[in-house]
Amino acid sequence: MNVARLLATKGMNVVTIQPDQSIREAIDLLTRHNIGALVVAEGIDKPVGIISERDIVRHLARNEELFTDPVSSIMTRHVITGMPQDDLKTVANTMTEKRIRHIPLVDQGKLVGIISIGDVVRAQRDQYQGEIETLHTQILGDAA
Repeated sequence: MNVARLLATKGMNVVTIQPDQSIREAIDLLTRHNIGALVVAEGIDKPVGIISERDIVRHLARNEELFTDPVSSIMTRHVITGMPQDDLKTVANTMTEKRIRHIPLVDQGKLVGIISIGDVVRAQRDQYQGEIETLHTQILGDAA
């Protein structure tokens, strides 16, 4: 299975924020959309960073005045991105090895989606469940 197939069911909507918007605005977007990370983008489709709930909490523990700071002050600048044609197992391995929970997806330099570790786990679970059901049917069919 590749990432494009996952995107076909999940959708390609990505909530973004501009680098100069405030941390408070980032928190509002995360809360409003019930998500764990925002892609920081220049314009509407050029990712320049990513900011997660975890980033905000870690920085807030050191600086309680953080809310008015721009997102660019704490965002991760070296973003690991994927492409729709990437293999889902490869993406899962990258997420595990790099200890990241979100991967923005880029096609021809433009942001086209985002997947989370939860999306990957759900897709793998569904695939395995389908294989189990097929095997179960084959076994019961052979026994009859």
